[in-house]
Amino acid sequence: MSAASAAKQRVAAAVDRLADDLEALSHKIHDNPKLCFKEDKAHGWLTEFLEKHGAQVERGVGGLPTAFRATIAGSGPGPTIAIMAEYDALPSIGHACGHNVIATAGAGAGAALAAALGTLPFAGRVQVIGTPAEEGGAGKVRLMEAGVFRDVDAAMMIHGRCGTQVWRPSLGIIKVKAEFHGKATHASSWPWRGVNALNAVIQLFVGVDQMRQPNIIPEYTRADFYLRALTKDYCQELLRRFTACADGAAAATGCRAEVTAEPIIHDPLKPNRTMAELFEGNLGVIGFPIDPDDGEAGYGSTDCGNVSQALPTIHPYIRISPDGVPGHSREFAEWARSPIARAGMVAGAKALALTALDLLAAPDKLEAAKEDFKR
Repeated sequence: MSAASAAKQRVAAAVDRLADDLEALSHKIHDNPKLCFKEDKAHGWLTEFLEKHGAQVERGVGGLPTAFRATIAGSGPGPTIAIMAEYDALPSIGHACGHNVIATAGAGAGAALAAALGTLPFAGRVQVIGTPAEEGGAGKVRLMEAGVFRDVDAAMMIHGRCGTQVWRPSLGIIKVKAEFHGKATHASSWPWRGVNALNAVIQLFVGVDQMRQPNIIPEYTRADFYLRALTKDYCQELLRRFTACADGAAAATGCRAEVTAEPIIHDPLKPNRTMAELFEGNLGVIGFPIDPDDGEAGYGSTDCGNVSQALPTIHPYIRISPDGVPGHSREFAEWARSPIARAGMVAGAKALALTALDLLAAPDKLEAAKEDFKR
């Protein structure tokens, strides 16, 4: 048996031994949902768990108090493979995106590598990077800007879904606000002295003004939008067209328009065939089936897309609910604490750890992933 095969067997067995503890940790995070940049409890539990099992943990990396980096060193200098963990929740509905599973799958992969192998039998290292604020805070973008991913050669994570698929695209997203400035007046007494900013924002939404005026003609309105597309270039084209729509609405109503796009843009995911094939092979090794695309659901957006535009990255989806349960729903939040979620978490931890080992054990595979990225 090769060194890589032996190491992978030991790591997979370690995930099984840690499964009960990982499930308990997943449930604690699920029961204590925190919004972006406030994930102090999850940060503490995850770092303690990784440290307990032998990883070298740095807290508050990249200037973000709830970010962390846990390193499992190899036999000498070499490439760095990152496993990303998310653990923030959604407002009002908690872990309806299953980040408690993402967090414990990532931490489980790192803890199993450290517990089973101590020092990895290959040159290089594996890092579990705790990335806060995926839901609205673009934590990964901030960590990239702070240099946390500067020395990372390849990165990966899993995401819960109602089916297992190694590759699904994501949509790039630009958050943009449109503001209209008019002139306030009383609509029945002095309507001709007003410039109606409400007319302008309605024009932007539906292209057609309404007949009835409000009691007071407002002088200011604002509307916030998400502009989504499958490519970076078309995201920018959407922004251009949106700005033209806002300018047209302002011209039609006599208002002044301001369109402001947030500086942080969520980029679409860039695929990596080599890494996806390794991950898919490891799902086969552990006997976790891949599901066909349901052909109905659209695509979401993630700050992992920005990482994938900077270095070889994969973002596979793992089943943690029955078919047809939409993410960001109360029903999905309930399934994120279920036996199906446990099975997906364990499979995700194993496949992440084994794929990281593959990339360290076979430099040609890592080079192939880098070539995929360049193409």
